[in-house]
Amino acid sequence: MGQRLDGRVVVVTGANRRDGIGFAIVRRLREEGASVFAHGYGSESGDPDVEIEVDLGEPDGPAQVIEGAFARFGAVDALVVNHACSSGQSLETVTAEELDRAWAVNGRAAILLAQAFAAHHDEARGNGRIVFFTSGQHLGPMPGELPYVASKGAVHQMTRTLADELAGRGINVNAINPGPVDTGWAAGDLHERVRSAFPAGRWGRPEDIAPVVTWLVSTEAGWITGQVIDAEGGFRR
Repeated sequence: MGQRLDGRVVVVTGANRRDGIGFAIVRRLREEGASVFAHGYGSESGDPDVEIEVDLGEPDGPAQVIEGAFARFGAVDALVVNHACSSGQSLETVTAEELDRAWAVNGRAAILLAQAFAAHHDEARGNGRIVFFTSGQHLGPMPGELPYVASKGAVHQMTRTLADELAGRGINVNAINPGPVDTGWAAGDLHERVRSAFPAGRWGRPEDIAPVVTWLVSTEAGWITGQVIDAEGGFRR
């Protein structure tokens, strides 16, 4: 059963890849009646479904996104922080520049987006929602992705604290670990190894994650806050 979101305004970051989780979230939210302000940045920018293209690694990027949504719709009810900066660096190869970039995009931007959202959210509307995306770094090692792991670990750890800080404003804060999702980043032997680690015998799909987000931003999830949800289909590490 769907979660009707009529009248709800939702900001979604990282929604410019047609095969990505963000795009699936935007599509599902709109199907459920929400007004969605979609952010994108990168090689597939210029998508007509993306309202704003901003580098969230820039200090003023997060505020630009939230202010753009408020200017467009006059309100912001929910924020889905889906964007991410990936990394292929290990301890041997990691650089200060890569660590700084991962933190700026994945960690710092999440905090600044939450800050800007809270500043623009009308408490009289109630049911404020923030949904972060973390990864599986708390469940097992992710070798060769050190900057990504460190920054996503920060997102995981900040979730409960921000939930506590914003509870008095009527804003719930949660995070999702979607596990491995087939968005085109793996091929060959890696794709097969990951596929075989799922009990269902298939990779996770963006369409598996979008309903979880939809529920978390709905009014029915009002009793859930400060949680990190592992929505990864029983993935076996």
